[in-house]
Parts: sequence; C-alpha cells; structure tokens
Amino acid sequence: MKYMLLMQFSQVSAGFPSMDQWTQDEIAAHIAFMRDADEEIAARGKLIDGQGLATPDQARIVRAGADGGAAVITDGPYPETKEFLAGYWIVDCPTADAAYDLAAYLSTAPGPGGRPLNMPIHVQPVLDSAPVNEG
Repeated sequence: MKYMLLMQFSQVSAGFPSMDQWTQDEIAAHIAFMRDADEEIAARGKLIDGQGLATPDQARIVRAGADGGAAVITDGPYPETKEFLAGYWIVDCPTADAAYDLAAYLSTAPGPGGRPLNMPIHVQPVLDSAPVNEG
C-alpha cells in the first residue's frame, strides 16, 4: 500500500523559530538528516518519491477559467498563512503502522540546538483505484 507523508509547518504550534533564523550548522544538520533519511528509506525499498517544497511565497493557486477556459493563477497561500506544507514523501509500506513508524522517524529531524523538531507528519493512503460505492 502506498502512503503519502506530508510534513506540515505551523508557526502557531512549532515551538521553534523559522528556518531563516537558524544557524548555518543547524540548517546543514537538518538537511543532512533529511538526505540520510531518504537514503535509508530508499535502501529499505519503501521510498517512491520525496521532496522538500519551496516557501509559500513561491506557491500559486490555479483554477480553470470560466467554462473550463485558460488557467486563472493567483498568489497563495498568502504570507500571513500560519501553516504550510514543507515537504512530502510517497512510501510503499505493508501496513499503516509501518507508515506511521516512518512518519515518526521523519518527525525527529533536528532543528535549533540539534533538538528534534517533532514536526507533524500527515499520513494518508494513496488510492490505487476509485473507491467502490457500496450503496
């Protein structure tokens, strides 16, 4: 079963400063942990894909124009957004518990002072087909 693990950042509940306030050594340790984690998960044959994401100021919201016309593109999420998606992994695990274990491990990425960030990781199964309506 495939699962998507979504790392979410929340200024409200983070308990640590944003990365632009970290030292270069703290940033390097965080990135090294993520790189090593990806290599370890891949070595176990569980990693399908995983990426860090750009900051929200680089994101855009896209909708189809009237009657399915040309794309309408707006800025967003907006800078005052208190939560945003920081990265993701798509993993292949035999059970939900195995995906939860990976998410807990990824949540321990180091932050300021080398302390684990305990970032929330949203775990959601990836459907391989449309759900069947049993009604």
